[in-house]
Parts: sequence; C-alpha cells; structure tokens
Amino acid sequence: MFQEFSNTANPEQGRLRIPLLRAHLQEAGLDGYIMSRADEFGGENMAPYAERLAWLTGFTGSAGSAVILKDKAAIFVDGRYTLQVQDQVDAELITPVAILSKSVAEWLAETLQGGEVIGFDPWLYTQSAVDRFEKTCKEKGATLVACKSNPVDAIWTDRPSRPQNPILPHPRELAGEASTDKLDKIAAGFAAKADATFITQGDSIAWLFNIRGSDVACAPLPLAFAIVRADGSAYLLTDLAKLPEETRTHLPASVTIAPFEELPNLIKSLSGANKTWMLDETLVPYAIKTMIEDAGSRILNASDPCLKPKAVKNAAELSGMRKAHHRDGVAMCHFLHWLDTMAPTDTLDEITATKALEDFRAETGCLKDISFDTIAGAGPNGAIVHYHVTEATNRKFVQNSLFLVDSGGQYPDGTTDITRTIAIGTPDAEMKDRFTRVLKGMIALTLARFPEGTKGIQLDTLARQPLWEVGLDYAHGTGHGVGSYLCCHEGPQSISKRGGAALEAGNVLSNEPGYYKTGAWGIRIENLVTVTEAKAMEGGELPMHGFETLTLCPIDQRLIEVSLLTAREINWLNDYHEEVFAELSAELPEDVRAWLAEATKPLHA
Repeated sequence: MFQEFSNTANPEQGRLRIPLLRAHLQEAGLDGYIMSRADEFGGENMAPYAERLAWLTGFTGSAGSAVILKDKAAIFVDGRYTLQVQDQVDAELITPVAILSKSVAEWLAETLQGGEVIGFDPWLYTQSAVDRFEKTCKEKGATLVACKSNPVDAIWTDRPSRPQNPILPHPRELAGEASTDKLDKIAAGFAAKADATFITQGDSIAWLFNIRGSDVACAPLPLAFAIVRADGSAYLLTDLAKLPEETRTHLPASVTIAPFEELPNLIKSLSGANKTWMLDETLVPYAIKTMIEDAGSRILNASDPCLKPKAVKNAAELSGMRKAHHRDGVAMCHFLHWLDTMAPTDTLDEITATKALEDFRAETGCLKDISFDTIAGAGPNGAIVHYHVTEATNRKFVQNSLFLVDSGGQYPDGTTDITRTIAIGTPDAEMKDRFTRVLKGMIALTLARFPEGTKGIQLDTLARQPLWEVGLDYAHGTGHGVGSYLCCHEGPQSISKRGGAALEAGNVLSNEPGYYKTGAWGIRIENLVTVTEAKAMEGGELPMHGFETLTLCPIDQRLIEVSLLTAREINWLNDYHEEVFAELSAELPEDVRAWLAEATKPLHA
C-alpha cells in the first residue's frame, strides 16, 4: 500500500508545540515567525523532514502558511482546506484565515503594533514573498530578519532526515527528447541575457536531465538543485550517494555532479561583477539569491526556463499519457464494478474502498505510486474538497448517499488524475440536479473551441455557468496542469480564476468542476484533457485550439437529471461512453464487461 491511514492531524500538537516555539523565538530575540508549508526545493510534494507546518500546528493540507507572534497566531489556507483546517488545528490558539480574503501581509499589517522583530527561513521563502513581508513590516515600524537556522527545527527533536533514495534514468523513448537537446534549448533561451540560471523545482530538474526519483510521496522527483550555463553545460547538485553508476552514465557528459555542500563555493566560482544570473524570484529561495548577490553578480528575474517546454508534451509523452489512461481506465472499471457490487451489502467504508482502488491499479503491474493520496469521501466527507481519510475519520457508506473518489496513478509512461461521484443507493432530486449542473459545466469546457493565446482564466467561467445560473459555485480552480510521469499539479497552465498562462497545444490539464454541500455530500467530475489544434472552422479567421479527453471511465448516469441536458450534451456523453466501451471492454472479464455495457448505454432525452 502506498497510502497510509494513521491520524497524523491533531489539534493537541499546536497546544504543546507553539508555546515551545514562542519560548525559542524569545531566546533568539524574535517577536514572531512567518512560516509556510515549503521546502528548499519549492515543490508541493515534500518529504517528511520538511513538514514543519503540519508538525507544529496539526494541519496536513498541501498548501498553507502561519504566523506565530507572542500573543497571537494565524494559519492561512485556500478554499480547498477551509473545512479541514477547522478540524485539525486548535482555533483558540491559532486562528484559521481564508487567504483569498486576507493575505499573510494584510494580516500582519492589521496585527503588528510596531517595534517587533519578525523572523523567516530564507530557504523557504522567495524574493517576491520577502518583498511583500518587508514592505508591510517597514510600514508598521517592525523589522523583518532572515533566520540563520530554522526555529522549528530547533524544537523538533525527532525530525526525520532528508531521504537518500536513488535517482534513476528516465528512458529516451518515454521522454521523447534527449537531455542534451533540452539543455541546449534552455541555454539558447537565455544565453544572450545571462551567464547561468539556477533551478530548484524537482519536476523541472527531472524533466531537464531525464531522471526520476522517489524522495517524495506521490511524485517521482529527486531532491536536487541544478545550474545551467549559457553554453549548455550544467551542474546537478544532490547527495552523491543517491546517484548509482547507471545514472552517472546516463547523464550527458556536459553535466557535472556535485554535492549540496559545494553550493556556496560553486556559486562563487561562477559569479563576479561581470556575471548575470537568471532567477525565477517566485521559485528560487531567498537564501540562494542572496548568496549570488553577495558573490557580486547581477540578477535577471525571469521564469524558470523549464516550465513552458516541460508543460508542452511531445508526441512520445502524449502517447505515454494515452497508454497510462487506458491502463488506468481498466483499473477504474474493475473498481467501480466492485463498488456497485459491494455497495448494497452495507459493509463498505472509505478505507476499504481506497485500498481496493489501489489494489486494482497495482494489478496492472505498472503502478509506481499513486499520484496523490486518494480523496475518498462518503456522505458529508465528500464535501471536504481535499479530504484525507484516516482511521479516526473513516466513514461507513450508507444507502441513498453519494461517494466522491478523486485518485490517480503514477506510471512510467504517464500520470493520471480522475474524479467520479457515485450514487450509493437512490439519489434524491437535489443530488441529481447538482450533479447534472456539474456535468454540464464539465461538458461545456470539454467542447470549448478557443483562439490561440487564450488563457485559462477566460475558460474558467464555462464550467461554472450552470451552477451560477442557480446561485451556486465551488471554491477551487476548474483545472490544473498535469505532468508526464511527474507532478500531478504542474504549471504554468491552469483553468482557474488565476489562470494567467496561455494554453498551448500539448498542455495536459484537469477538467474538474464540483459542488459541495457542507455536512451532507460533495460532487466532482474530473477528466484529464490535452490541448489540441482544432480543425479550422468554415469562414474562420483565427488559429483555434480545443481539448482531447484522455480519461477513459464511465460517468454515473444514475445521478443525471436528463431534462437539464441539451441534445448536444447528451450526444457528447453518449459518444464519450461509446469510446470508453470500445477502448476498454476487450480487456475486461465477462462480469465487468457486462457492467461496463450497462454503465455506458446510450442516454435518451
């Protein structure tokens, strides 16, 4: 099993540990400390040694920040975690704040009295974040200082060590492009402006060098830094014990391997008054930027040069993604057939279902990991957008309810992410209405045709409109980018209220509108899609794009209120289900094939 179900979230943690942190801050001459769920590599997926926010407060979400002052504290979360944080932290000790309504800097501006000294870990924040905090502190008469060591680490006496798992080659036939070609392409993009660039993101490094690791759960990433020079040569910095001979041989001859400890000396040797470094100041730690500046170099702020080319999947990567989704679709059919068989027995619970789904994926013989901890929400737990089942929260299925399952797999040829909402027993009219509106939004986005250069923010409303029509919405993005056997969450592409990147052919994204009735149930339907160049429209003047659906899995027709669907929407659903059956049925045993035939039968108005 990849997923664990022990209850690691406990409000008691904050009651015990925040006073210890305050005492340490006082000894260090600090009046407060700003912290974020982050590591020095800037990724969403983190190893246990870096989970400082969870250890201190009890909050286990994948994103969040906190500020600890002498007599006040706050924890900041987005819309995915507004319910979860209330269960996981002691709200009398640390106040939950919705970050979309009030940022960390805004809270500091309201709370600081003047004269305070506020610390932060320069390895866990970027220049752009530090600028915001520094501006606020200055306006309030407070001082922001970079800590020489992390204050939480000083009180976390049994903190785990950084993982030492091997870094392995990713085959050229799956990557679709040689690492030397990627290095030359990246270098050519900045050679006229800078002498070198520093890269910290694990998926950028894995993509650039055609390597994969297992240092974090749910993503095949190595913990490493990289420096790329304008001539295409590069340095890969990591723990040397992690590099077996096959990987050293696999890396291009132009790549020099160095241990993390060599970073300061390496930066000095590559720096000087006549040198310029290109840095993504939204990703590179403040500590590294400061190190480069102290070595006398100029800094050019620009995006990580790997982000856009990594997000545009080549033919080999798209072929792998299609194979991975085919394989995953077979596993999902086995699971949903099993679920329908077991549901009437009243013996199911969330953990049992999660384990069964993982088993069906493992039976493919290709599963390397799950792509995130499965969100398996029965009844009211389905309304918690990023719910994580534990032994303490495990809920039994009850009849006439809903079950939301959001899950995915990491396969050597691709990453999957799929959500299905399943009727347990007989759904009521409200469930069917909300489900159908979510489905209408998902179909509207699937069928969208849009000009080249269109941004995700311009498409986001398509998925929300059927809910908006009756005064409803959901507090998360409609779609995130997905990597190719990399991170399940990948930028810069997204379909959301903040989706500022233009979508390009070859991008892979999720399409996942939802609706959540707090205390009752949740609904989400998710397919992965890839951006394609659409056929030219008769009389059209602009190059157009569209979406190809990658996910292959039936959508529960028992939850559809057919009267709400248009003929075009019914036709799309019937065509999609016809494709699902044609693609998957030959690989299913007779009982599952019969179930799939029933699940994909044509819907009629």
